[in-house]
Amino acid sequence: MTTSRAVRPIPAAHRLVLGAAAVTTGLMAGTFYVFACAVMPALGRSDDRTFIEVMRNINDVIENPVFFAGFFGALILTAVAAWQQRRCPGPRPWLLAALAVYAVAFLLTSGVNVPLNHALADAGDPARLADPAAVRDRFEDAWNAWNVVRAVLCTAALALLLRAGSAGAADRAAQESAYLASEAAGSRASR
Repeated sequence: MTTSRAVRPIPAAHRLVLGAAAVTTGLMAGTFYVFACAVMPALGRSDDRTFIEVMRNINDVIENPVFFAGFFGALILTAVAAWQQRRCPGPRPWLLAALAVYAVAFLLTSGVNVPLNHALADAGDPARLADPAAVRDRFEDAWNAWNVVRAVLCTAALALLLRAGSAGAADRAAQESAYLASEAAGSRASR
């Protein structure tokens, strides 16, 4: 007896990719969340030169392989998970929604926050700035506002990925139930 495509279990590799997408997206949501609720409020208490110097240092050190693995990994792994689940009606819409939401956060980071970081770096040595308050004013409020938006987007993408995982589990349970019911019917018919 052969099983139909509908009752084949989802491969472990597909579940692993979905799990990795959720972990990397969660790491990015956490990164932006920590900036919103701790790092930036703490820096907000600093004088202008200290604020600029520390933020420039953060921007320098955050560009590292660990951060990029999460930042790019969340996008790539979510896209791969959506492709892998292309024939699974349960998780697929949730994965596509997660991909779209994270892509907006990714583009926002690349198109708004990173250019603001570069402008802060291009302002020059904080110790030699004629008007550090003006430099800070051009950076701080805009960066903070868009950081909150990307934190919310990444958190929403994580929630969508978790929902995709539960939809996949529900699909697997339904498939197993249908398979067991067909086996039982076949067993009764052969008696």
